[in-house]
Amino acid sequence: MIGAFLAVLSAASFAVTIATGRRAVFTGTPAQGMALSNPVGVICFLVAAVLTGEITRIVAFPSMAAVCMACVGILHFVFGRYASFKASQSAGANLTSPVIQLNVVVTLGLAVIVLGERCTVLQIIGGIVMLSAAVITQQQSAASATTATAKFSPRYAEGFFFALLAAAAYGTSPIMTRSALQFSGPSNAITGGLIAYVAATTAVAIMVLFSPALRRNLMSAKLENVRWFAYSGVAVAIAQGFLYGALSLAPIMVVIPMLQLSLIFRLLLSMWLNPEHEVFGPKIILGSVISMMGACVVAIDTDLILAALGVPETWAPLLRWQVS
Repeated sequence: MIGAFLAVLSAASFAVTIATGRRAVFTGTPAQGMALSNPVGVICFLVAAVLTGEITRIVAFPSMAAVCMACVGILHFVFGRYASFKASQSAGANLTSPVIQLNVVVTLGLAVIVLGERCTVLQIIGGIVMLSAAVITQQQSAASATTATAKFSPRYAEGFFFALLAAAAYGTSPIMTRSALQFSGPSNAITGGLIAYVAATTAVAIMVLFSPALRRNLMSAKLENVRWFAYSGVAVAIAQGFLYGALSLAPIMVVIPMLQLSLIFRLLLSMWLNPEHEVFGPKIILGSVISMMGACVVAIDTDLILAALGVPETWAPLLRWQVS
């Protein structure tokens, strides 16, 4: 129960991250977002580690788990975050977020293959439903959207491509996180997050050192962009903290689908913060709702769903069949 609650808090925080990050890339660049948000995460996790006393126990953190979390940081916060910012800049958060949320399909597949977690036929159906939801949202054109304006013209192919890259990165990193933290408890999630952010920030620093083009890109950042990237960095650090805590307490099959709640939070925040730079419309809303339904099918215990729907006993054994 606590793990699921932390996952919901993480979903809300991720929605704030997406909305503020989208605001930042109106005139900023994905590279600026990737580079500027990582040091903010280091600061947030360092403060949390000091306040909770975890900073004194960092030397006791298992070495293999530390290596794993460092890899998580580079994959998730460098590669995945750049792809996410690029997707948002190209086609907007409303169009690309349901595609990025396909990371749950990647995660669930890897959870079965790598961690040996069980997956029922009903959960597989839920994953397929989520995939169909992402397809539906891509059918919403800016021309037919109810509130789209001339200020934003989405680049669909580019946005879709980078959204898929982000989904691959975001879908793989929870498996690595779960492997590193499943035997350490929620308190070590802070240490793990700090290690991940330090590794990501170090990787970015090396990139900046050896890339004059990246240095020029960062130097061109405007104060307004820096402010919104900082907001996004704080929100994502909080979201990751909740997520790592959830993964240390609950199985992948429970935590990751709950994160789909960010779709609903994101729609509301987009209407508030970025109404003129997003695509809205019935297919966006329909896709988000269907994705939520798929997430519930995956996350809720199969027997509870079958009982609530009154599924005949002739079908129930098939839906309960497990892939493991």
